[in-house]
This record gives sequence, C-alpha cells and structure tokens, in this order.
Amino acid sequence: MKFKIVYFLIFFYNLCHGQIATPSAGSIKRFENFPSKYVNSRNIDVWLPDGYNSKNKYAVLYMHDGQMLFDSSITWNKQEWGVDETISKLHSENKIKNCIVVGIWNGGKNRHIEFCPQKPFESLPVSYRDSIIELAKRVNGNQVFSGEIISDHYLKFIVEELKPFIDSSFSTRKNRKNTFIAGSSMGGLISLYAICEYPKIFGAAACMSTHWPVLFTTENNLFPDAINNYLKQHLPSAKKHRIYFDYGTKTLDTLYKPFQQIVDKTMAAKGYNKNNWVTKEFIGDDHSEKSWRNRLHVPVIFLLSEKQFQ
Repeated sequence: MKFKIVYFLIFFYNLCHGQIATPSAGSIKRFENFPSKYVNSRNIDVWLPDGYNSKNKYAVLYMHDGQMLFDSSITWNKQEWGVDETISKLHSENKIKNCIVVGIWNGGKNRHIEFCPQKPFESLPVSYRDSIIELAKRVNGNQVFSGEIISDHYLKFIVEELKPFIDSSFSTRKNRKNTFIAGSSMGGLISLYAICEYPKIFGAAACMSTHWPVLFTTENNLFPDAINNYLKQHLPSAKKHRIYFDYGTKTLDTLYKPFQQIVDKTMAAKGYNKNNWVTKEFIGDDHSEKSWRNRLHVPVIFLLSEKQFQ
C-alpha cells in the first residue's frame, strides 16, 4: 500500500508539566522520578477509586503514557483519557470489579525506543533496521528514535521493579487474572508485546489504535510483517488470556485496518475467539485522547467485567 503520511504527532505524548493530576473521581498518589536500573526514572501516578480501603483487594490496570490519563488541564494538548470518570462510572453500574490504575509516564524522547517491540525489530535485516533508525531521525527534522530499541528493558522495569512495588504498597490481587495492561498507538504495540513476553504476569491487554507501521509510511515497510510473524510464535494461550484491539477511521488511524485484518487472521489461527478476543472499528474516530476517551468503556469492560472472573 503506497501511503505516506507526515506524523504530525511525533511527540504525541511529550512530557507534561510536573503538576499532579486532579481527577474528577477518586484520588491520585504520585511517585516522582520512580527509579529503575533498566530505564530512565519517571513519574508514576496511581489512581485509587473513591472508598479505596486496604481491607479490600483490587485488580490492577497498568497504562502507558500516564501523564495523559486523568487531567486535561495539565496535558500538552488539553485532552485526557478520562480514566477516572470511566472506571468510576462502570464500577458504580456494577459492570466491572474493583481496580486501581497505574499510570506509567512515558520516557519523553525515549518513548519510541521503549514502546517498539524489540524482538520483532531485531528479526529484521540489519541493514533495514539501520535504515529505519536513520529514516525516523529525519521525519520532520525530529529524532523519533533516540537510540537503540530498549522495550525489553522497559518491560523488565514494569514486571521486575514497578509491579512488586505496587503489590507491596497497595491492596492488590497479584495474580495473572487480575493484572492488565493497556495503551494506544505505540502504547498499543507495547501492551501486546507485554502480554506475549510475560504471559504469566498479564491476563489481558487492550491495544487501542495500534500503530502497526511503527514508522510514518507504509511503503516498503517490513515491520508489520515482522510483528505478525512474532505473534505467530509468541501469542499467549487463548485459554488463559484475552486481547482487545480497535482502530478509528480518521487521521493516523486510517493506516491501521489492513494490518489489523492480517493480525486478526493470526489471532483466529491461534485459537482466539469471541470469548477472549475482540477487534472493533470505530467509524469517525481519529487518533486522539478525545476518541480514546469516548470509547474507553469498551476495553475496560472487556478487561474488567465481573463475568471474566467467574
């Protein structure tokens, strides 16, 4: 497919100001500059629902691009996911079980190298990998890839450092059935990669507006095939995991449908069905927090529905 696009959202999730988000529901506990031996330190925002009580146990939803989740007044584009409102409303309607949300701030200029699935990338020819990095550096004069891909380290940070801290600091349900991961765009890719790499840790993943091309062109782009080949070998058991995909039909999301259809065939071939996998198209939705906010209830119910735990 010959389709070139200027990625006007190259730094779609640049670091926001350091203010703590003021949610409309629940409360935020901020851990500033959370340290890691794997990646650069970053803020972690933990959202607790109204009535949070250590006597109860809570599922945990890990979400990427944490600075964009709760408060539009402090985001770079004045948009937010509305995570607090959506989860509070769904819980009050008894549609989901108790949960907390761990908002992981992205690494700013390192966002792409943290979110680009490393093993599929490394399966590409060396010359092509080098050309990808050089091409990415030249897009709009911005350096999208700030260095070597480090998504394996980013996932180790979440699994080996952040999750143990969250489980020891809050009243959580620690098992796979109650541990989820979600994101959009490149955050969708890294969420899918996470459940494949750590199937014993994550029980379900939500991948919204998944940025299959990684780059900003689909012409002579080998990466979508690389990620699909990886999925053929590494998708976790359909009997124990659930995966959600979606995409819109405007702006950057116009790229995704053909690639999603290829991945859907792989999902079906690996035994996934309507009970543990869904792919949805949202006509008129674009590549923005506004669109993700409007449909966030769909993946949240898919991940956190009480029926999923019976």
